[in-house]
Amino acid sequence: MVMAKSKEVEMSVASHYDGKAFEAELVRLPKDCPVELGVTLRWLARMARAGDVVAEIGVGGGHYTEFLARRGCHLHLVDISSRLLDGVEEKLRQAGLDGQIAGRHRVSGTNLEGLPSEGSDIALLLGPLYHLQTLAERQRCVQEAARILKPGGTLFAAGINRLAYLRDLLRMKFAPASQRVAFHHQYLRDGNVDPDHAPPLGYGHLTTASEFLELFEVQFEKMTFLGVESFTAAWQDIYGGLPAAEQEVWMDLVEDTGQTPEGIGQSDHFLFVGRKLQWQP
Repeated sequence: MVMAKSKEVEMSVASHYDGKAFEAELVRLPKDCPVELGVTLRWLARMARAGDVVAEIGVGGGHYTEFLARRGCHLHLVDISSRLLDGVEEKLRQAGLDGQIAGRHRVSGTNLEGLPSEGSDIALLLGPLYHLQTLAERQRCVQEAARILKPGGTLFAAGINRLAYLRDLLRMKFAPASQRVAFHHQYLRDGNVDPDHAPPLGYGHLTTASEFLELFEVQFEKMTFLGVESFTAAWQDIYGGLPAAEQEVWMDLVEDTGQTPEGIGQSDHFLFVGRKLQWQP
C-alpha cells in the first residue's frame, strides 16, 4: 500500500514538472531566488573541477547544469520529468555544451539504475529530497547518492525549511488559515504537503534542520550546512536589482550568517555539503 502511494506521488510530481510548473522552473532561480542560486554556485565553484563526473539528480531549469558543464564537468542528467530533461539538454545544445553530457536517466532518486557504483565525483540532490514524503524514501535517496559516489566524493543536498510553507500561506493566501487548523497540526508533525495545500510545490516534504542533518550523518562527513538565504529570504527581489559589486558584499554576509542558528531559521532552503566517508556501513 505504501509503495503504491509512493508511485502515485512520483507520477504526480513528474506530471507537475512536465506540465504547469515547467515554465516557472526554468526561471525560478535567477528570477525569484537569486540568493539561493548565488550561494549554491559559490559552493559548486569551490568543489567542482574540470573532468569531474557529476550526477545531477533533479535537473530543474538547468542553471547548475550549465555552470558545471562550462567548468568542464561530465554530467549525468537525472530526473523523473522528461520535459525538464529535454529542456536541459536543449539548453546545453544551444550553448555548445552538449558534449559534456555523460548520460540521460529518467529515474527516481530512490533508484539510480544505470548509474555505476563509485562512478561519480559529485552528486547533486538539489530538489528530490523535498518531494519524497516518507523517511524511508529519503534515506534510500541518500543511500543511492552514496552508492554512486567515489570514496571521498562530494554530495550537495537541499531541503526546504518547514516554516516556509506557513510563510507562503500567509504571503500568497492559498486559503484562510482558519480552514486548515487540523492540517497544520498534522503538517507540523510530518512536514508533508500536497497539491491542494501547496499548489506551487505539489506533493512535498518540508523539513527541520535537525531532521535534515540526520539523513547524512552515517555516510557523510559534513563540510558545511547553512540556510542559503539567511536574512534575505523575503527580500531576494531587492538583492537581484543590486549592482554586481554590491551583490558580492551582501553574499558574503549571507554566507557568514547562514551558518548560524538565526540564519538557518530565517532561510527557506537548507544546503548540506558533505564528503562521502571512506568506510560505508
